[in-house]
Amino acid sequence: MSIKQKKMLMRIIISAVLMIVLHFAYKAFSDRVHEPIWFLLYLIPYLTIGYDILRKAWKGICKRQVFDENFLMAIATIGAIAIALIEKSGDYTEAIAVMLFYQIGELFQSYAIGKSRRNISALMDIRPDYANIEQDGELVKTDPDEVAIGTVIVVQPGEKIPIDGVIVDGLSTLDTSALTGESIPREVQDGDEVVSGCINLNGVLRIRTTKEFGESTVSKILDLVENATSKKSRSEDFISRFARIYTPAVCFSALALAVLPPVVLLLLGKPPMWASWIYRALTFLVISCPCALVVSIPLSFFAGIGGASREGVLVKGSNYLEALSGTKTVAFDKTGTMTMGVFEVRAIHHSPLEDEKLLEYAAHAELFSTHPIAKSICTAYLEGVRGQESKASLSDHQLNRDRVTDVMEIGGNGITAAVDGKQVAVGNGKLMASLGIQHIDCHHVGTIVHVAIDGTYAGHIVISDVIKPTAREAIEALHRTGVKKTVMLTGDAAPVASAVAQELGIDEVQAELLPVDKVEAVEQLLREKEEKSVLAFVGDGINDAPVLSRADIGIAMGAMGSDAAIEAADIVLMDDDPKKIALAIRIAKKCMRIVYENIYFAIGVKLLCLALGAVGVANMWLAIFADVGVMVLAVLNAIRALFTKDLR
Repeated sequence: MSIKQKKMLMRIIISAVLMIVLHFAYKAFSDRVHEPIWFLLYLIPYLTIGYDILRKAWKGICKRQVFDENFLMAIATIGAIAIALIEKSGDYTEAIAVMLFYQIGELFQSYAIGKSRRNISALMDIRPDYANIEQDGELVKTDPDEVAIGTVIVVQPGEKIPIDGVIVDGLSTLDTSALTGESIPREVQDGDEVVSGCINLNGVLRIRTTKEFGESTVSKILDLVENATSKKSRSEDFISRFARIYTPAVCFSALALAVLPPVVLLLLGKPPMWASWIYRALTFLVISCPCALVVSIPLSFFAGIGGASREGVLVKGSNYLEALSGTKTVAFDKTGTMTMGVFEVRAIHHSPLEDEKLLEYAAHAELFSTHPIAKSICTAYLEGVRGQESKASLSDHQLNRDRVTDVMEIGGNGITAAVDGKQVAVGNGKLMASLGIQHIDCHHVGTIVHVAIDGTYAGHIVISDVIKPTAREAIEALHRTGVKKTVMLTGDAAPVASAVAQELGIDEVQAELLPVDKVEAVEQLLREKEEKSVLAFVGDGINDAPVLSRADIGIAMGAMGSDAAIEAADIVLMDDDPKKIALAIRIAKKCMRIVYENIYFAIGVKLLCLALGAVGVANMWLAIFADVGVMVLAVLNAIRALFTKDLR
């Protein structure tokens, strides 16, 4: 509890105690003490609990912003005190009770919002205070903003990684829970990319920075969360407009209730009963206060954004959370979104050599290439060698540049090189045809790399992208959340795209698309979708940025996704797990369900109590429930949006 909240709690306790003491004292000594004295005594707890409300109401009047909850509370309580003073009834407790319970509601609201903010702050407590740079054998703490790209920083056990980079030395495990919501530590070693905000659990890491601090993952996450509440949903806009119209309307209605019936009674020659009708009008004002709606609706969205953030789903605004709840169509990119974006050797066919020997020749021929296919062949060879360490020395089988000469890369076709004096050609069918080598076509899905040694065909290697472990489960989960159609939009070859879509259970696939084609495909999907339903697109690359911007909701992969995609997206998945899309939709649906529950409950109770107040059935105590009680219940309900364990 903050200092401000503690002070408010103390005011509430003091005021409540004084009110109770004075209530019993008045019953015992009312005939011995004059009414003005009781009035002055009762002013002490009233001003103790309500002075800030009166001050805010006065400031609002001075600024010509009259019609707010402070004005309603001030008028209602001052009027109740005036009636008690005129009638000399000594019943000042109602006015104090209205202020008291209103402040209790405000305290509860403040605590609830504070709790929601603390949950997000704890989740987002990833801003590093310093970066360690080694100078003269000692570690010097430096402001992360001052660390240049390419600097080697040292991260010790228990410290946060301050800036994105690549590990150049060290072996450790990282706690990524603050970024991804994933509780299982991630193992890292030399050559692995790491992002800022992770906590180094063990082992010293030396990391070469690849970004400036302002462009690092941690800075972008903090910016996203800090700016998330600035974009209001349609529901919040409705409540704001509703309050601007509703509050003046009820004020004038209360004035009419206080004046018109007594005037009519006077004209009819009957007693006007001014006090009774003014009391009804004051009760009407207290009931009408729109606190429950004004407070609970933004709090519901704030809690929903906080709950999503804790699961590693960053939502850039409550308007996107509201839109996400209506998602009926989800379109995906393939590489890096539903697949790992990492090529892997899957099979070797038609080779007279042992698989390891064929890979050895191919890997050495590809040794100088930076192409992902070449790297996958080299990786497959080295991994195979590591598996044979017990049979031979690993150092005897490492890739050796000295064994390779006469390297020639043929753009779009492949590469030729001399390995141990043998002429090795590695590439596609066009390369084999240009060399006059008869090759065997492969009917398996994937990238086919043919290998020839000294002009003789030596077989081919099947390479394909690795499907993410949770991809199929993600599609099934989306259908369970109410998504009616899933579509894959990819620039990959049609056979590969179709095979992946079929394996994952995706409804429709469009392949061999350029970035412009993807936008046109999304435009067509937008025209075909049901009215008021939402189309979400999920991607990770620079070429996905235009589509992410065009879709109703753009969802980007945050761990390995491009900066352009993350910038263009409305929602970011911090661990690149496609299963989190369905979780995000479930969180959005729960949040919207809570929002509508609060709207219907608050308006329904208020309309009922307003009717009762107008006919004189409701008193000030019912008015307190209609205002503070409804607000407390609505806030309690709103806080439920923060909890997401039941949605996983």
